[in-house]
Parts: sequence; C-alpha cells; structure tokens
Amino acid sequence: GTTVLVDNRPGAGGQIAAQALKTAAPDGTTFFVTHDHTISILPLVLKHPGFDPVRDFVPVAGFATFANALALSGGTPASSLPEYLAWVKKQGGQGNVGVPAPASVPEFLVKLLGEKNGLSLLSVPYRGSAPMIADMLGNQISAGVGSVPDLIANHQQKKLRIVAVMGQQRQGVLPEVPTFAELGISGFEELPYYGIFAPAGTSPAVIERFSNALAGVLGQHGVKQRLAELGLSVGMMSAAQLAARERAYSAVWARLIKAGGFQPQ
Repeated sequence: GTTVLVDNRPGAGGQIAAQALKTAAPDGTTFFVTHDHTISILPLVLKHPGFDPVRDFVPVAGFATFANALALSGGTPASSLPEYLAWVKKQGGQGNVGVPAPASVPEFLVKLLGEKNGLSLLSVPYRGSAPMIADMLGNQISAGVGSVPDLIANHQQKKLRIVAVMGQQRQGVLPEVPTFAELGISGFEELPYYGIFAPAGTSPAVIERFSNALAGVLGQHGVKQRLAELGLSVGMMSAAQLAARERAYSAVWARLIKAGGFQPQ
C-alpha cells in the first residue's frame, strides 16, 4: 500500500549512500539497504567516513548473510586454490587479484593469502564488482574476490571458476567449493551480512512495523528461494540481533585489520 522508490547511490563502497541516510529526516520514509562493508568496515579503514553507524543510524532488521569467494578467470590455467597458488609461483611469485573496493574484506583476504604462501599478490581495486567481473571475463585479470551473489551466475555458466569461499561451512549453492578454512586459511569464518538501517531518531513504532513487514516477505517461499538462488543465506534478524551481529563482525575485523598493520586513511 505504499509507493517505494529505489534510489541507487553507488560509489565509495556505500559511503555516498550512507551519507545520504545520515542527512535524511527520521520520519520513516527513508531506509538504507546495505551490507557489512559500509556499516562495519568503512569506519575501521577511513579516518573520516562522513558518518558514524552507531550514532547516526538505527538498525531496522537483517535479512541474509553471504560469503565472499575467490574466483579465477576463464583463461587462468587452474581449477583449485592450490593450483592457482602454484601457478602464481611459477609466474615468479607475483599476481594481481581484483577486489570490488579498496580497504575491503576482499583486499585483506588477498593480502593474507599472499603472506601465508610467500607470494606477492597485489590487490587491484575496482569501483564495484561489475567492472571487476567484466575484466575477469575478458581475461584482463587472472582472479578476483567478490561476493557469491555477484559471481554465481558466471560460475554456473562456466565463464569463471569459484575455488574457495569464506565461512564455517560450504555454501548451499556451491556444495562442491571448499571453504578457505578447509584449505588451511583461517580467520575468514565470520560471514558478511545484509541489513536495513534508518536515520537515528526514527520512531521505534516505525522500525517495528517495517521489521514485521520484512519478516512477512521473507516468509514467502518464492522470495526465500530466489534469494537462495542468488547465493544468499536468508534469515530474519530483529533490530537487536542485527545490532549484535554488527558489533561482533566489527570486532573480528578490527582485530584482523590491526594485525595486518593497516592504517586508517
């Protein structure tokens, strides 16, 4: 019964969209659909992100988790992570790996992969997954790290090969692909999340109404099935549960980022 406008604000890892939410009136007409990078990672890697998720936003509800994955381009002569690492070693130990954004979880994953295997793996940041995948399809870059939802279609069409995923267990949509933990790369078990946020000061009654509506939508078999096909693990999180997940995820990555010697820019 309500007209909804989807206002895409791409760029800067969600920073532009987050700043738009910060300045929106807390009247229940503006919500922000986003994932972990904007809410949990940007405040850790930028000195001045232009927003504070704790002070400027309120959680509304969460609806899914997803996994980041390492995928190989069609022209890369490897079909598994060990084979890829061996191939890079034969190339002199140097390789370029695309990532959707600088100072992101994919970039930290690339750095750790290189360090653990004595390789010089260089992250090549793109402005989102779409241009990175386009370069992978054109074999302009041998590998890339992105979310399973972004990579799954090309993997299923055998245009790219997903060879490892984050998380404690394999993804239901990719039962044949091992986790990084299975391959001896620990520290990437905590899965990213998708959530909905509102400007600080939004009425609790509005948040409850929106959360209840979302729960009803996620209860529809067709919606749940379609999201699962896209590589999302669907699961309703209340405002309190989303806030707790945000805190836990941020704490994990704060430790990993500090251990890696990364300095906020």
